Amino acid sequence: MKLLRLNALAPNALPDKTAVTIGNFDGVHLGHQAMIQQLKTVAEQQDLKTAVMIFEPQPLEFFKAYDAPPRISSLREKVEYLSELGVDYIVVAKFDDAFRNLSAEEFADQLKFKLNTQSLVLGEDHHFGKNRQGNSQFLRDYGFNVTDLQNVEVDGERVSSTLVRQTLQAGNLMLAAKLLGRPYSITGRVQYGDQIGRTINFPTINVRLNRHKPCLNGIYGVEVVCETTSLQDKVKSDQPEKLGVAGYAPTALFGAGHVGTRPAIKQIHPEWRLEVHFPDVSANLYGLLMRVTFLNFLHGEKDYPSLEALKAGIDDDVEKLLEFRHKHPHFPF
Repeated sequence: MKLLRLNALAPNALPDKTAVTIGNFDGVHLGHQAMIQQLKTVAEQQDLKTAVMIFEPQPLEFFKAYDAPPRISSLREKVEYLSELGVDYIVVAKFDDAFRNLSAEEFADQLKFKLNTQSLVLGEDHHFGKNRQGNSQFLRDYGFNVTDLQNVEVDGERVSSTLVRQTLQAGNLMLAAKLLGRPYSITGRVQYGDQIGRTINFPTINVRLNRHKPCLNGIYGVEVVCETTSLQDKVKSDQPEKLGVAGYAPTALFGAGHVGTRPAIKQIHPEWRLEVHFPDVSANLYGLLMRVTFLNFLHGEKDYPSLEALKAGIDDDVEKLLEFRHKHPHFPF
C-alpha cells in the first residue's frame, strides 16, 4: 500500500491506471468493507490498481470544527484498516477552502489527471464538488466507468458511520462490533498527563486520542496491547511482582478505561481524555503505541463532589470490572 497526498501529486504522476472509491470511511465499517471488495473486483476485471480517497479533516470537521460529530477513527486507524483490506493506494485529500470550492468538473479533472482514474465505485447518493454539483451520472458523462454500490444492512438497518457512532454512544459495544466487523478500539501513544490518578492511588496511562472528541463517554472494561512490543513483557521487566490482569490476546492486559472530560477534576478548559488503569501494575509506558479495545460499558461519566468520592467511585468501578473479567474467561464477543 502507498499513502499519497492529493495536493502533493503532480498531473500524470501516477503511472498505474486505477479504480477509485471516495468517502470519509469513518470507522471502515461493513458498508465500507463491501465497497472495497467491489472496488477490488472491478479493478481485477479491468486490470487496474485500487485507490481509496479519504478527506482530512473530514468535511463536517472543516465546517463545524468542535461541533462536528465525534470521530470513530483517526487518520492512522483508517489507514491501518484500509491497508488490511488490501488496497494499493490510499489518497488523502486535504479538505480546505480550495478543495471545497472545486467545481464538479475540476474535481473530475483531479481524478483523471492526478490519479489516472478509469473506474469508480461509489455509494448511493454520492455527491461532490462545490454545492454538491456532481454525482454518479456526471462522472459517467465525463467518461468514467461508475459502479453504484447498494447499501449494506444489519438487522434491517443500513450500516453507516452515523449508526456506528450512535451505537457506540449508547454503550452497545456488541452491536458496534457487529457493524464494524471487529471490536471497537482506539490507538494512540501514551503521553504525559497531570498524574492526578497517582495522588489517589489509581495511576493511569493517558492515551492520545488524535481526534476532537471520541464516540465514547464513561467507564469501560478494556483490553490493551502495545503495537510495538509485548506489553506483558514490558510490565514484567519494570516490576516483576506486579504483572496485572491478563487480557484475552496473548500479550494484552485488562484494565479499567475512562473516556471523558473528568468533571470531578475542576478544570478551566476541560479536554477529552482516554485513560486506563491497570490493576496491580507499576511500569513506565510513556511513548508506547497502544491499542485500547472496549469490551464492556459500565456506566457514563460521573461528577463526584470530591477527590475522596472520586477515589471511592473508581475503587468500586475497578472491582466491578474485575468481576466482569472473571465471569468472562473467553473474549466476550
